[in-house]
Amino acid sequence: MQFEQIMIEPLITEKSVGARARSRYVFKINLRATKIAVKQAVEKLFKVKVLDVNTCFVRPKQRVAGKSIGRTSRWKKAYVTLAGGQKIQELEA
Repeated sequence: MQFEQIMIEPLITEKSVGARARSRYVFKINLRATKIAVKQAVEKLFKVKVLDVNTCFVRPKQRVAGKSIGRTSRWKKAYVTLAGGQKIQELEA
């Protein structure tokens, strides 16, 4: 799997923006990506040193639109902790 295929998009939420003060970033990743692959992808794409990667699956939620009932899709999230004082400049704005 290519590095560009592992990282889908960064997550911009109130909780994830607050975690950036502790050099922790949150990404939506490929369902089949491993922690080692995520670490290598972040280090290669953003040129930073990664200390730790935690991953979790986000369960699908039920959604109702009119008479139809559906579900959102399942996805995977990665919490990436960088070495002290490092930041990803592309995501800081």
